[in-house]
Amino acid sequence: MAKPYSKDLRDRVIAAVEGGQSRRQTASLFGVGISTVIRWVRRLRETGSVAAKPMGGDHRSRLTGERAWILERIGAEPDLTVEELRSELRDRGVVVGHGTVCRFFAREDMTFKKKRACSRARAA
Repeated sequence: MAKPYSKDLRDRVIAAVEGGQSRRQTASLFGVGISTVIRWVRRLRETGSVAAKPMGGDHRSRLTGERAWILERIGAEPDLTVEELRSELRDRGVVVGHGTVCRFFAREDMTFKKKRACSRARAA
């Protein structure tokens, strides 16, 4: 992910616009996009600051609170598919995607390899 522009650059761009330069001239002078300058000026007007917003976000799983139930459910019915589990979670009021369930199992170090009922017949 790209890093935000520095506070120093943002301050210099705002100072140039407030000094009378157009947003287009300022964008060309500092090598940033016109829309970037417009957004920074708008942000200064609305919030009083041109500082970058925090990056990243919430990386907690929505399934953390359902861990015990999921593990109990898989223990009771090991052949349960991801889609069936998602359906049961949806009935419990937890709407998650396929990837969320798969990442949950990866974090729990659980794999679901199919086991053959019998070995394959070999050619003589």
